Amino acid sequence: MKHFFLSLILLSALLFNAQEKRPENWFNLDPTTDKINGVGTERTYQELLKDKKSKTVIVGVIDSGVDYMHEDLKGVMWTNPKEIAGNGIDDDNNGYIDDIHGWNFIGGKDGKNVDGENLEMTRLIRKMKPKFDGKVESDFKSKEDKQDYKLYQELLADYSKTKDKFEGGYNQLKFLYEGLNTLNKNAKDQLKLEIIDAAALQKFEPVEKTDKQLKMIGSAMMKSGQGTNLDELALEMKEGYDQYKTYVECGLNMDFDPRPIIGDDYNNPNDRNYGNPDCKGPNSFHGTHVAGIIAASRKNGLGMDGVANDVQIMAIRCVPAGDERDKDVASSIRYAVDNGATIINMSFGKKYSWDKKVVDDAVKYAESKGVLLMHAAGNDHTNIDEVTHYPCKKFEDKGEATNFMDIGALSWKAGVKIVAPFSNYGKKTVDVFAPGVDIYSTVPEGEYKDASGTSMATPVACGVAAVLKSYYPSLTPQQIKKILIKSSLKTYKKEKVLMPGSKDEMVKFEKLGKNGGIVSLYEAVKMAEKFTKSKT
Repeated sequence: MKHFFLSLILLSALLFNAQEKRPENWFNLDPTTDKINGVGTERTYQELLKDKKSKTVIVGVIDSGVDYMHEDLKGVMWTNPKEIAGNGIDDDNNGYIDDIHGWNFIGGKDGKNVDGENLEMTRLIRKMKPKFDGKVESDFKSKEDKQDYKLYQELLADYSKTKDKFEGGYNQLKFLYEGLNTLNKNAKDQLKLEIIDAAALQKFEPVEKTDKQLKMIGSAMMKSGQGTNLDELALEMKEGYDQYKTYVECGLNMDFDPRPIIGDDYNNPNDRNYGNPDCKGPNSFHGTHVAGIIAASRKNGLGMDGVANDVQIMAIRCVPAGDERDKDVASSIRYAVDNGATIINMSFGKKYSWDKKVVDDAVKYAESKGVLLMHAAGNDHTNIDEVTHYPCKKFEDKGEATNFMDIGALSWKAGVKIVAPFSNYGKKTVDVFAPGVDIYSTVPEGEYKDASGTSMATPVACGVAAVLKSYYPSLTPQQIKKILIKSSLKTYKKEKVLMPGSKDEMVKFEKLGKNGGIVSLYEAVKMAEKFTKSKT
């Protein structure tokens, strides 16, 4: 599931709390020279990398799709050198026809695409229901069946709780979205104006009780900086409304199953040659934003600058509006590895897994080929040492992937508020933290926008890893991982910060991740330089 969505807590803040403005380009700024806890990108290029040569690195972005024609991305997209665009032939014999900038594992050969999808809990309940519904634990004899029965009961309880949450949120957002649109129309009709800004809204005299309520809400939202007029506010609400609507109509709908669109043998993990070349897809906001953070052109003077300056983005679409499927994740990892990616960004995750082994095997395959996997820790302000966030670095059989990193999110605010309030954490699991709140980056159709999540923190860290691989190409995934952790800034390690998800509970920052560290490109490059010199 893509991690960027509007929670009810965020909705409350959206309406009634004045929003402080984040510094421009803050994730690329430096704690020492700019007094902002970014990764020091600009300082690193100016002071440490100015006269050094780089080697182009291919980064696979497994996500919702990437707008490869965006003005800030079209110059940094990977282009398959052995494939001829649009000829309907698999020119390079890799099993994928016309894969020019990547591949789409949630599309059909006829060009149709999956957009909304089930949550994994919905799929699992549907699968397990015929065997376990209406039964009690004593009806089953084998240990495996008893374990599955307990899982089924856990899924049912979680499903009910989740359904209540999203239906409640959907009803709230529907009220706001439809209400603001009605308020906007009524105010325009009464005042004979084309645009209803804050001043005009104050002059509007509501007749209906609902309009009176929404006038107060609209005024509060404009005062807090969420928009300058009712058209903008309605659009802002539409994003959250559409996301919650998808969860209600697709994610939690037991009767909804879009998999036939794809036409693969879903039960065969070795059936990987499915999908289509539309690596943008119908809704590429998330993936386009992620790609920009990693590699938006640093040379064109447009929009914003990514972290890495010599990267090609390989777009691999497998994350719908809902939970990604394990088979698609595994196929995506293998595609990226086989087509030259040395780093893969995975800004997605979920609470349950359909087939963990197929993903584990793909992770092991990437490990054997020297490919680093960067994974978002998740946005449920949960301890993922205790609650698994899939995919994960721990294998189902035994052992742990050495090429896999989990990234937590930081706010641009200093002091006790430095950790993003939504970020997952885990002393044993989260490797480092990186900027992930109010990150300004590319979005489809040539636009730019702020977004927040560990989904944004991960490409920041991924961009740092890509710079290391670009300037020090001999580094292995294990060495890059070690450098990112050891070179991370320990400024807040012993300091107490607000526990994610809490209003007033304080905890030492070092309790939230392995090393109590914040990713620093500046320090990572210095350490990589010393490391590679010591090896020569």
